[in-house]
Amino acid sequence: MPELVFFSGTMDCGKSTLALQIEHNRSSRGLQGMIYSRNDRAGHGRLSSRLGLVTEAVEAADGMDFYAHVIGHLSAGGRVDYVIADEAQFLAPEQVDQLARVVDDLELDVFAFGITTDFRSKLFPGSQRLVELADRVEVLQVEALCWCGARATHNARTVDGRMVVEGAQVVVGDVVADVDSPQAEVGYEVLCRRHHRRRQTSAAARAAALSPDVLPVDGTK
Repeated sequence: MPELVFFSGTMDCGKSTLALQIEHNRSSRGLQGMIYSRNDRAGHGRLSSRLGLVTEAVEAADGMDFYAHVIGHLSAGGRVDYVIADEAQFLAPEQVDQLARVVDDLELDVFAFGITTDFRSKLFPGSQRLVELADRVEVLQVEALCWCGARATHNARTVDGRMVVEGAQVVVGDVVADVDSPQAEVGYEVLCRRHHRRRQTSAAARAAALSPDVLPVDGTK
């Protein structure tokens, strides 16, 4: 039976890599899929992973009707054997309903990939609707790690290296790959719950370690 499957996890846990792997496995067997993405790090109309893999995709704009788009492709003589939707947290709830209709009415598998919560630990509306509707929710087993080495469970937004907990829910950025490199104006970092709650990013931890306030003091008088 066709399914709506939601693959979820924190940033930097391999969601887009898995999406590309699913695409490769099926296309190499002669199947043809519709691939959608939104706000991908590689730019408009791309699905990419941090490993350097990339493929073309349909940019899932505001107001796009996924069901109508697939129907239009089929009506024009195209073939669709499955659907992949990356960055699905950015979808509107009604767009998730349309993906569910693709499964139920067109009998196509739909694989959606996205993070569940934003930088404030609040559910994205698209992810919430996927949890409500999906036949299966798969939490990816590739664990992203906090700077302290613990399992990362929360997504943090940084501005000039400082963690922020206010602002628009969607601001495009990327996970900083090299913690020693200069911080972009807006970046993201995965943290364990403890350090997310304390707002302690890797940059903040390094600054605290180098602060004179925490350096050993000379015990001589």
